[in-house]
Amino acid sequence: MNTESRLATPLLTLRLGVFIVMLMWTLDKFVNPAHAGAVFQNFYLIGGLGETVFLVIGIVELAIIVAFVLGIKKTITYGIVLALHTVSTLSSWQQYLGFDSLLFFAAWPMLAACYTLFMLRDLDSKFTVANLA
Repeated sequence: MNTESRLATPLLTLRLGVFIVMLMWTLDKFVNPAHAGAVFQNFYLIGGLGETVFLVIGIVELAIIVAFVLGIKKTITYGIVLALHTVSTLSSWQQYLGFDSLLFFAAWPMLAACYTLFMLRDLDSKFTVANLA
């Protein structure tokens, strides 16, 4: 079995795992825009955004992550997912200073997964649009 075929399933599982987390963060903007607003205020220092703004952000994010999970325009979509998660991880820096928010440390392995997917995007081909056509 060659390297590319050995990587196909692990890369798919990474892509699906990252998609699930990003999907939940995206759905939060639709289901609970007040929570999304608190996150933006607390971690990104951007306050006062209304529900309409979060609806628009959610729609754009949903389009990006669906394209990501389908393997469409991988350089762009994998790159955006990596950038979004990098900003999210780094903006939470205060959470890493103690032992009160241990769940935030889960962001680092996910960041590694996003980076791995971006770097190996050409080998991530299982169940992508290009291979389903």
